[in-house]
Amino acid sequence: MSSASNPQPDIASRILEQQNQEREALALLLDRHLSRSDQLLVQKTQMGSTEAFIGSVTLEWLDSRVRFASQLPLFQKKFDAKTDNVIRDEQTVDEILQRPLDWSRQASLTQYLAGRKAHKFPAVLVVQSPSWVDDPKAPEWDKNGRALKPAAIFTPLDKDSTIGLLDVSETVAIFALDGQHRLMGVQGLMMLLKTGRLQPYNKTKKAVGNAITIDDLSQQYQVEPADLQRLAKEKIGIEFIPAVVAGETREEARRRVRSIFVHVNLMAVNLSQGQLALLNEDDGFSIIARKVAVTHPLFKEKKGRNPRVNWDSATVATKSTVLTTLQAMKDMSERYLGHKFPHWKPVDKKGLIPMRPEDEELEEGLKEFRALFDSLSSLVSYQRLEDGAETPQLRRFSFEKDGGEGNILFRPVGQIAVAQALGILVFKKRFSLEDIFKKLQRYDIDGGFSGMEFPQSPWYGVLYDPNKKRIVVAGRDLAARLIVYILGGIKDDMERAELRLELAESRRVGANQAMSFEGKFVDLKKVGLPPVLS
Repeated sequence: MSSASNPQPDIASRILEQQNQEREALALLLDRHLSRSDQLLVQKTQMGSTEAFIGSVTLEWLDSRVRFASQLPLFQKKFDAKTDNVIRDEQTVDEILQRPLDWSRQASLTQYLAGRKAHKFPAVLVVQSPSWVDDPKAPEWDKNGRALKPAAIFTPLDKDSTIGLLDVSETVAIFALDGQHRLMGVQGLMMLLKTGRLQPYNKTKKAVGNAITIDDLSQQYQVEPADLQRLAKEKIGIEFIPAVVAGETREEARRRVRSIFVHVNLMAVNLSQGQLALLNEDDGFSIIARKVAVTHPLFKEKKGRNPRVNWDSATVATKSTVLTTLQAMKDMSERYLGHKFPHWKPVDKKGLIPMRPEDEELEEGLKEFRALFDSLSSLVSYQRLEDGAETPQLRRFSFEKDGGEGNILFRPVGQIAVAQALGILVFKKRFSLEDIFKKLQRYDIDGGFSGMEFPQSPWYGVLYDPNKKRIVVAGRDLAARLIVYILGGIKDDMERAELRLELAESRRVGANQAMSFEGKFVDLKKVGLPPVLS
C-alpha cells in the first residue's frame, strides 16, 4: 500500500520530529541562559501573600554566594566578627532576623555530608536583598518610602509566568533565613575540601580539640579524597523570598521577613529524644534498644496489658503505667554495650560521627542486650508485674498518694544505673551474668532495690533527694559505681575510699554531718559503705 493512501505514518513521524526539534531548541535556550552565573532557573510559588522562587544550586555556589543575615551591610557596625553574630542591643533588637549561630554544630554537619553516602539536607530558605533595599535614598523608593519594584527580579519563560529566570547577580545580597546551620555545614565542607582540614569550635566559635582532616574522614568512613571533592558539585534545594515586594515600606518588609522565619520554625516541631531513638538508623545502641522494646516479653505489647514503653518522652509521669521509656532503653543499651562496642560511640578525640555498625555486630549486640533483659525480667520485682501488679505502686514513694515501694528498678534513672554497672562488670571485669543475677535475686528479695526514700537504702541521697523529696538524676553514675561495689567489682582500696567519701557527701546534712544507714546524724567520716553481696 502506498504512503499516499495511508498518510498516518508520515504525520506521526513529522509530529515526533517536530517534538524532538522543540526539545533541542528548548535545551539550547536553557543552556544559553543557565550557563550564566548571574541567573538561576526557578519556579515561582505563591502561598497567601508570600511569593517565592524555588530552584537548586551546587554546594559550591551556596558556599560562595549565600551569607548569614548577620553579615548584611545593615549590621556592619554591630557585627561580632568572632562569632558571626549580631551584637544584641537597643539599636539592633528590631532588625535581627535569626537565632544566634551555634558553631559547635558545624563539625558534625560537615562530617554528615562527607561521611554518609545517603546524606540529604532540606532546602535552604534565603532572602534576596539588592543594595538599594538598605538605602532609603535609593530611587527604588518613592517619596512615601514605598518600594517601586520588588527585590527579586524574575523573568518568566512561560505564558503563566510560573517558570523563569531569577536574577542572582553579585549586586544582590543573598542570606539564609532558615537553614543557617545547614549553610554552616556546607561552609565547613568547602573549607575541608580547600584546605584539607576543619577546626571544630564551641558555640561561640572558639577553637576546641584537634582539627579534622581528610585523612581522618577517609579512615573513619572509608571515603576516597576524590569522592569528597565531588561533593562540591552536589545540588541542594533553595527557596528565595524577596527582602521587599513592590508597595512595601522597609518596616513592613522587615516585619514580613521576620514573621516568615518565626512561622517556619513554629510549624517545625523538634523531635524528642525518644523519637530520635525510634527513627535513628545509624546509631547501633538506638537500633538495638528499639528492637528489644518491641520484641522482648517484658516490653512487647500484649492484648489486655497496658503498654510498658513510652516512645516519646524521656520521663515517666507519676500515674503512668509504663515501665520505662525508649530514651532510657537507648541509654541502657549504650551504657551496657559500650564497653563491648566502644567504636559505636563518637570518636571524642576527633569529634567524628560513628557509622552504622555491621549487621553481624548488631546481631551480637542484640543477643547480649536480650540476655540482659532475660535476666532482669527474672527478678522478683519484675515478676510481680506478671502477677498483676502495676508499675505506679512499685515506683511511687511511700509518702505519695496511695503509697508505693520506691523501687529504683521502676525508675528510668535506676534502670540506666543498673545497666551501666552490669556493663562494667560483664564486659570490663569479666563477671558472669548468671553469677551476678544469683546475687541480685537475693538482694531484690531482701528489698535492696526498694525504699529509696529511707536512710537504710544505699540509694538515699544518691538517687533520692531527701530535702526536695524527688529523684536525683545526677546521682546515676554514683549509683552505678555503688552497684559495681555491692556486687564485688571494686577491689582497690583507694577506689573504695573515694567511693565512701562520695557516698558520705551525698548523704551530707549540714556542715560536717551525714545521715547514716541507721537513720542517725553522724560525722561524715563515720558513713560507711553497704555490705558486699557474697
